[in-house]
Amino acid sequence: MKSERLQLMLDTPVLQLEAMLPTLAEIHQAAELVYHFMPPTPQYHWPQIDQRAGAEVWIKHENHNPVGAFKLRGGIVYMDWLRREHPEVTTVISATRGNHGQSIAFAAARAGLRSVIVVPHGNSVEKNRAMCCLGAELIEHGDDFQAAVEHVKYLAAENGWHRVPSYDIRLVAGVATWALEFFVAAPPLEVLYVPIGMGTGIAGAVAARDALGLSTEIVGVTSTLAPATALSFAARHVVEYPATTKIADGVACRTPDPAALAVFLKGVSRIVEVADEEVAEAMRIYFSHTHNVAEGAGAAGLAALLKDRAVGNTLGGSRLGTALCGGNVDSNVFAAVLAGAEIR
Repeated sequence: MKSERLQLMLDTPVLQLEAMLPTLAEIHQAAELVYHFMPPTPQYHWPQIDQRAGAEVWIKHENHNPVGAFKLRGGIVYMDWLRREHPEVTTVISATRGNHGQSIAFAAARAGLRSVIVVPHGNSVEKNRAMCCLGAELIEHGDDFQAAVEHVKYLAAENGWHRVPSYDIRLVAGVATWALEFFVAAPPLEVLYVPIGMGTGIAGAVAARDALGLSTEIVGVTSTLAPATALSFAARHVVEYPATTKIADGVACRTPDPAALAVFLKGVSRIVEVADEEVAEAMRIYFSHTHNVAEGAGAAGLAALLKDRAVGNTLGGSRLGTALCGGNVDSNVFAAVLAGAEIR
């Protein structure tokens, strides 16, 4: 039985939605806020990755920030807006698989707000622990992210708490600062590969590219075992589909956000789907070639880039980019990945 909101999304033609994106001035304003809490993250091109790809590959290291993932930027900007526009709010609540929740917990604590975070059962143990240490009150509910979202809506209505969505233009403005930094600091990129969860990361990349007037092709990346976004992109409307990936929880989306999808349809050239095995190999490559730890979703962009390069080793141009957008992987999962063992 679909919720009324889900049915409304499915009934609304995505092309009728306005693909709203922050302006360059708004992204710069967001950056000023973000830099109160963290410096710009670095970008490097690593010789062994270049050699493997047969191209110049630039990596934006969003794993190098206080919560180890790009999502932090959005939470900072959203909480600043919330405190200014809704000073009556005392408690915020949101659903997550981990990195968005860490962002909200981090930013809420610094804004003097109580945060309640809902995760599905079986969520990352170490991400859960990190959210609690950042000050969140954790609730486990449901079998997947969408079930956690529905429970958040119920609790928010029942208790009068402010619900922080997974996709919002204020979140996008904050997250867009990673792409702005990347486009300004790296040489001109021909193609940028960006993993897609609920969409703030890639929408931020589209916003920054368009605001700077660049011609970089932006390619979305998701899992073959979480195909809802790719199916929605192909159908040009929201398609719901179960997510069963065991390693890339950050892209485990069952129901894409229609506003995010409108941005993809306008600003993303195509979507590449990668298998769990390809993601695991990219995690191993990051560790062996750069000695950085990448979570599954954080390595998905590199997995897609290498998958494209394997097709004649020329697809996509000669200067490519992606983000190591998160490094928050449970120790036992990462150990299994390095050992080439099955992820359970």
